[in-house]
Amino acid sequence: MTKHNTTRMLCEGAMMVAASQVLSFLKLYELPNGGSLTPAMLPIIVFSIRWGWRSGLMAGFAFGLLQLMFDGAYAWGWQSMIGDYLLAFLPLGLAGVFKGQRMGVYFGTLLGCFGRFVIHYVVGATVWAAYMPEEFFGMTMTTPWFYSLLYNASYMVPNTILTLLIAWALYKPMKRFFLGDDIR
Repeated sequence: MTKHNTTRMLCEGAMMVAASQVLSFLKLYELPNGGSLTPAMLPIIVFSIRWGWRSGLMAGFAFGLLQLMFDGAYAWGWQSMIGDYLLAFLPLGLAGVFKGQRMGVYFGTLLGCFGRFVIHYVVGATVWAAYMPEEFFGMTMTTPWFYSLLYNASYMVPNTILTLLIAWALYKPMKRFFLGDDIR
């Protein structure tokens, strides 16, 4: 990577992380113990499919750090801070595995969102298990693993769908940008 491209990548990464942070305040709904529906994941995913998974992981980590600082931090202890913020947004960068591929933004979204879901799921079942209600969505909760699955899927599935829909709407006019064709 040339010095020009490194500078461009860093500047683009900073702008995409900032865009994600601003978009994270557009909450379509928010659950009582954290988790919300926002369009915030798309800039990190787009950055990742343009510059690759290594740069994407760093952008995801930076976004997670900003979320920890500015999103109210629904955290009970250091385990939750590390898991639900610093680690959970990191997998969005895995979208970069599909760098330069025609359908990369879609497959990258699925991979990144799945990775984020898995981390929230494990943290929810281990760290948040003590706060499991007896009933959730009208179902009796018997295990924290099932509760974490339902709770985290209730916002991660809609987030994934929202990100895919926005990517689909932007794909045709921004195809060169999504594919990284403008990077020399």
